[in-house]
Amino acid sequence: MTTADPGVPSLLSGIQPSGTLHIGNYLGAIRQHIANAAQTEGRGEAFFFIANYHALTTLRDAERLRQLSFDVALDYLALGFDPAKARLFLQSDVPEVTELTWVFLTLTPVSQLEKGVSYKDKVAQGLSANGGLLCYPILQAADILAYGDPRQPVLVPVGADQKQNVEIARDLAMRFNHTFATEDAPVLPVPEHVIQEEVAVVPGTDGRKMSKSYGNTIPIFAEGKPLKKTVMSIVTDSTPLEEPKDPEADNVFALIRLFGTEAEREEIAASYRAGGYGYGHAKKALLEMLNREFGEARERRRQLAERPDDVWDVLREGATAARAAASATLARVREATGLVTTLDR
Repeated sequence: MTTADPGVPSLLSGIQPSGTLHIGNYLGAIRQHIANAAQTEGRGEAFFFIANYHALTTLRDAERLRQLSFDVALDYLALGFDPAKARLFLQSDVPEVTELTWVFLTLTPVSQLEKGVSYKDKVAQGLSANGGLLCYPILQAADILAYGDPRQPVLVPVGADQKQNVEIARDLAMRFNHTFATEDAPVLPVPEHVIQEEVAVVPGTDGRKMSKSYGNTIPIFAEGKPLKKTVMSIVTDSTPLEEPKDPEADNVFALIRLFGTEAEREEIAASYRAGGYGYGHAKKALLEMLNREFGEARERRRQLAERPDDVWDVLREGATAARAAASATLARVREATGLVTTLDR
């Protein structure tokens, strides 16, 4: 890997292994991560982590967490993530972030945690209001602030729903630097969110936002009969085949818009409006688009799955680099706050 320019911002993002990755994850995060990673070689460090600490807020099955964590790495590599250009690693391989979390919690008002949009949303969905869920944004802040040059921002590509958490990390960095450092010698980098505004909400099979918690997802690597069954289950209205239909009001067309070429979108939209074109036709067209989009990646994934040691090697190398960066950050934090250790005396 080319050595990064120390005068260039670092890049950091992650994804939870709380379930099988789906096309909403791909369009909203993974595709952007892979493109970002490819563009950073030699210009700044790029860190992408599998957030298995975060997954513990909802996942209570050890074997499933281990498997899902490996599967996320497998999925990223199959989809084109290049470990020669960016770091891919498990969050749990960098325990420094949990110590940083405690330090940041001592600077965080309880009222700020209670106002967390993500926390309130998950509780509203019926998830247990555990302390990990409440403190989730602070662990995420530690993830963000553990890496990079304190004189340069850390760029964090996220979906719009994660904007508040990046702003919390930004507030914490500035609060820490104001409290424990000087303007000329900051301890922590100040992050900036990078939001891909053009990515629309990806509808699930029931019309709501695609989400593992809703059980309405289309897995990225589903294929054959299981994929066909899922696509054919997408909810539509009861307009008869022969009647005209509004493509803008249809869940199937919303997905076609995301995966079809401009010519395909225009042709199918015209067929909707003309009548004689049923939702079954549209679902078959969508199925073809998904097979086209992910066909090559499926084959790469099958080949990688036969070489699991190669996947673990990528994660191990990524963790070594990530932990070195996080250790340097933690050393600055310990020095600034007066957290004495006898082990290096």
